[in-house]
Amino acid sequence: MNPEPPSRTIPPDGVSARAPERGPGADDTALQVYLLGVVDFEAALSLQRRLAYEVASDRKRGALILCEHPPLITVGRQGSRAHILCEPEELRARQWEVRWVNRGGGCLLHLPGQLAVYPVLALDRFSLGVQAYLEQIQAVLLTLLADFSVPGIVRPGQPGVWVGDRLLASVGVAVREWVTYYGAALNVNPALTPYRLVRPGAGAEPMTSLERERRGPVSPSLVRQRLAEHFAARFPFGRVVYFSDHPSLSRKARADALASRS
Repeated sequence: MNPEPPSRTIPPDGVSARAPERGPGADDTALQVYLLGVVDFEAALSLQRRLAYEVASDRKRGALILCEHPPLITVGRQGSRAHILCEPEELRARQWEVRWVNRGGGCLLHLPGQLAVYPVLALDRFSLGVQAYLEQIQAVLLTLLADFSVPGIVRPGQPGVWVGDRLLASVGVAVREWVTYYGAALNVNPALTPYRLVRPGAGAEPMTSLERERRGPVSPSLVRQRLAEHFAARFPFGRVVYFSDHPSLSRKARADALASRS
């Protein structure tokens, strides 16, 4: 088993990770990183839309949401009901809601232990088109996997990061007014047996996880930390500020999400 990479400390909530002196010509751009727990999917989507509206109005800003979701299935623009290998009765028994969404990518099962990665960025600020942006997101994920000695690969025309024949991180975005939302879903340590019932595409193997490919336990907090660091390096801002909550996330949404996980 490979030793886990050494820990680096993330600043406490609401404290800037890099706060240069504000003088003439200082970079006043800011990336807000939200390190959240389990959040209901609809609440997370609502938060993304709110942040996308704010970024569209002030393109010097950006946001990165890192959270988990209670069990559900989302189907992107390249997905199909045929990729869900169970009948409606079993979906009801498992309490798996199926949600059709406007992101790219295919069919995806969300479970606790899977890290949802939702960047909200103005692409024109970085002079990126959609395809180039997808490649940058995949590069962030590949760098993260390398931290844990897991050799990931990308496939032309198939957004995501793979290990061998199995998808480890799904990638799919939506763009409005050249501001991104959605992003990626990285399997850190979810239960893998349910993924036999939901495939990312026709003929695809079940998804794998970072813990499985590393052949040893992985610290989810360290994964979030390293991912935030690599993202901030790939999409530089003048300062990075960390939060553990957002006012738009109602207590009810959080309570429902935690109840679904238990």
